[in-house]
Parts: sequence; structure tokens; C-alpha cells
Amino acid sequence: MSAESRITVGLLHPGEMGAAVGTTVVAGGMPCLWASAARSAATRARAREVGLEDAGTLEAVVRASRVILSVVPPHGAADLARAVAALGFRGLYVDANAVAPATAREMGRVVEAAGARFVDGGIIGPATRTRRGVTRVYLAGPGATEVAALFRAGPLEAVVLDAPPGAASALKMAYAGWNKGGQALLAAIRAFALAEGVD
Repeated sequence: MSAESRITVGLLHPGEMGAAVGTTVVAGGMPCLWASAARSAATRARAREVGLEDAGTLEAVVRASRVILSVVPPHGAADLARAVAALGFRGLYVDANAVAPATAREMGRVVEAAGARFVDGGIIGPATRTRRGVTRVYLAGPGATEVAALFRAGPLEAVVLDAPPGAASALKMAYAGWNKGGQALLAAIRAFALAEGVD
């Protein structure tokens, strides 16, 4: 891969799922940065294992990256988007967190107002670092095809939705609701069968 075709990616942050995302980006031959400041020893170890390059601080990651992938606990997603926007990021910001569609759209407005582009992402599947085809990243919004190109190799596959930002988050939420609701229904049916002695 030529130097001209290599896109520097910032990954915030390499938790279990973030490490799976980072593994995929690195497998595709792209340099992938992360910020070690205030991160745990376990996070540092994961980052080393998957071949991420430590930029030190969030500001350094923002300054050096053309694409930023946000993979954090849902409660921190909006704050991170605001922090990246406040640092003047002008590239392509991808929120791949389990947030409500309205939250995703609001984050999009925040980063776009600062001059960046926004792609909504939803990850469905386990945090695998080895087996391709088990976990997929659904992407929505202008720029989704560009982001999907970062997932051509490695464990995670990208699926581009022909839909605006918020659609990938909605799909993730609907899938989670269906999955958990189905489990709850099965548990209720089993409890009924046990109670009636027909299990």
C-alpha cells in the first residue's frame, strides 16, 4: 500500500470492542493511533497487542488523524464527541457506540458544526479479534463508504446502510431489543411450563 493511500485513523478507545476495531484497521494496513493518557494498564496492554500507535493525548490523536472511530461506553459517547469537536477536528468522525438514534444525530450536529463530517455506526456481534464474519459494523450517513473501506481485512466486516445518520444506531437498538426481548419471552414460557409441570 502506498503512503498516499494510507489513512491515519484515531481509535478512541481500545476497550474490548475497540481492540477488535483496532485489529481490523491495522489488518487493513492503516496506521491506527490511540491516546494512552489516563488509560488503564489493561487498556495499554490491549493497545500493544493489536498494534496501535500511542499518540499520548486526545489532542495529538485529533491533530494527526483523518478518521476518528469512537468506541466507548454509551454514557461517554456524547462527551467524547464534544471534546473532539472542541479540539477542532476537521476529518471524518465515526460514532460506533450503543446510543439512541436521537443521540447519534445530536452528536452529528456537534461535530459537523465544528467542521468535521459524521458517520453513525452500530456494532452487532461479539468483540472478536480473530474470526471474520461474526461481527459487523453497520454504517449510515455521507462518508459511510469511505469508512467501510477501513474494514476490508481483519475480523470485523462493514455494512453500508443507504440511510442518514441515526439509522445504524436504530438498527443496533432494534436488534438488541429483539434479542433481549426474545430471551425474556423464552424465560417466561419456561417458567410457565415448569409451573404447570409440562417442562
